[in-house]
Amino acid sequence: MSSVPPQSDRQSLTDSQTGSDVPHAAHQAVSQNMAKQSVLHAEKLSKKVTSGERSLTILHDLSLSVAAGESVAILGKSGAGKSTLLGLLAGLDTPSDGELTLFGHALSRLDEDGRAALRAGRVGFVFQNFQLLPTLSALENVMLPLELSPRAGETQTAAQWLARVGLGERVDHLPKQLSGGEQQRVAVARAFVADPELVFADEPTGNLDPDTGGQIIDLLFTLNREAGTTLILVTHDHALARRCDRCLRLDHGRLEPFVPSAVTNEEETP
Repeated sequence: MSSVPPQSDRQSLTDSQTGSDVPHAAHQAVSQNMAKQSVLHAEKLSKKVTSGERSLTILHDLSLSVAAGESVAILGKSGAGKSTLLGLLAGLDTPSDGELTLFGHALSRLDEDGRAALRAGRVGFVFQNFQLLPTLSALENVMLPLELSPRAGETQTAAQWLARVGLGERVDHLPKQLSGGEQQRVAVARAFVADPELVFADEPTGNLDPDTGGQIIDLLFTLNREAGTTLILVTHDHALARRCDRCLRLDHGRLEPFVPSAVTNEEETP
């Protein structure tokens, strides 16, 4: 298992560089400085997949920095690569090219176990399809991140979070005994229970009706504001994106600044 490398192990610029190296060195210095100031910093990320003899580029030369406490929405049409990008940013997948720094650590220096160790207790997730374990109760599902980052009072903490999302009376229910909205509330509680520094939300209302989805989003942003957590939200919903500090649009594998439509129900179309 690879451990998280100490700060002293990071590569630094030296005074022995030649004049021809100075522009590259300056670029490296700026990139490293941005990485240190950001919770997350992506530099020229690309993702390619191969099918038979064909190569498909999903993401190309993509750069992004997210500051602590910032909320960022990533918009894009279905199939644009939003979920692929989120997986890369969270260290769940690896890029074909480029570098990603999370909490000051270069993910390229970590294996899968090392990346998981870095995320434990510091990163929360909310998925479109809830991703609850079907054989565990609501309480046990919320307790999972606490077991990855052990601390005293796990059961009480998880129960308190279920109460905060309005499910204090449903702690012993299995996912199949809960509605879709209730399952997503469990997922939101699970995302915040370990007091994470960063939360990724991938189409959190995609499987919910508009009214229930609105309640979940209100809950998500309320908890995020109270906790001061950094939030990266993937969505096709312009109204949802407008609630974030900054909006970006993923189009043809590249990210660009974007101002969401003021039309309440505007969405990215296929």
